[in-house]
Amino acid sequence: MLGKSNYAAVEVGSSAIGANRDNRRRRGCARWSANFHVTSLHTDSLSHAKSKEAATWDQMIAAWEARLAGDTTDAEQRFAAARDLAEARGFRYLRADQVAKLPIEELRDRFAAVSGFKDTPDSPDTLDAAALLGGAKEPPLTVSKALEHYWTLAKDKTLGKSEDQLRRWKNPRKKAVGNFIAVVGDKAIKDITGDDMLDFRNWWMERLEEEELTPNSANKDLIHLGDILKTVNRMKRLGLVLPLTDLAFKEADAKKRPPFSTAWIKEKILGQGALDGLNPEARAILLVMVNTGCRLSELAALSAKTIRLDHDVPHIAIEPEGRQIKSKYAKRIVPLLGVSLEALKAFPEGFPRYRESSASLSGTVNKFMRENGLMESDDHTLYSLRHAFEDRMLAAGIDDRIRRDLFGHRLTRERYGDGGTLEQKQSLLQATAL
Repeated sequence: MLGKSNYAAVEVGSSAIGANRDNRRRRGCARWSANFHVTSLHTDSLSHAKSKEAATWDQMIAAWEARLAGDTTDAEQRFAAARDLAEARGFRYLRADQVAKLPIEELRDRFAAVSGFKDTPDSPDTLDAAALLGGAKEPPLTVSKALEHYWTLAKDKTLGKSEDQLRRWKNPRKKAVGNFIAVVGDKAIKDITGDDMLDFRNWWMERLEEEELTPNSANKDLIHLGDILKTVNRMKRLGLVLPLTDLAFKEADAKKRPPFSTAWIKEKILGQGALDGLNPEARAILLVMVNTGCRLSELAALSAKTIRLDHDVPHIAIEPEGRQIKSKYAKRIVPLLGVSLEALKAFPEGFPRYRESSASLSGTVNKFMRENGLMESDDHTLYSLRHAFEDRMLAAGIDDRIRRDLFGHRLTRERYGDGGTLEQKQSLLQATAL
């Protein structure tokens, strides 16, 4: 349908489009064609109109496809569709507050481009309005989504890398994000607080001690996580102030945490109602740690098979059951006494909440203890219970071989025999039990 003075491209299905058009795209967009029957090409020249026809048609198709994509319940797809629709109409997507600050001429152009606005200003096309006037709600950009964006935004850092080099470059960044999410959660990056980062740092602090790692191991995670968040913040122009400063570990930070005094454990941590606000599984794990000195990951992995309450000497077995253990020396049995035995009676099959992912456990307990005045000093952490258990064994005169066997440590000399029996260990630990 070509007019005399103002040539136009006609609606979907017109023979003017030509048989070589993509039928799939035409069918997909046909449901929206009623709003776009005729588009002016703004020329009175037939040859000029024909030269502009293909580009105009492609623009219309792009707009229709963006509208189709916007007809979804998925927040990310809706927002991407709004952005694409704005671009197809010749505009850059802006938030509503940014649109409001535009010069009056551009603001008028955006309103004019909203379908139906000129004829029925009270009921314009909602998809158009959302795309052109900034009404599409942007979904929260979580830490996991930030990592997905990072691969593209940091493309310059991977140029020329082989497939193996790319894998080795990506893996530590995936690990850093995975560790953070396990401890803090997959939060929107705009909601990450200084406390979240300190919780993540404290989790690493305990790993440094528990696994005898160097501060460099923790710093790599902090550096990679920080680079991902800062890159996405900068490249996507989010304008966020991220709490990423003063987190790196120094060599001195790797020093052993001080132990809790026995008086503090008895009066504060084990005081009446002191742990009532902590979730039952985390509370029980803390109590088991008091008289066993086991690592958090070891306690979280306990199961009905490794919790043995019906034996003559109730005990737990630290074994590689469906997981790896720290070393061959870590495989051991530890008697249960006092509050540790009582705690496990309530959880004879273990701790399903933390069995598959114990990363959040230390953060949860440390945060609770700090907020409730249960830390003996700023330098204490939950892991200080492990050191306190060792100090009580030392004070009770327990032999170095027995102490190392109970902790799962290697001997500094050649190991002879099987060490003390379970009954002997139980007898020796009676003097240390709380």
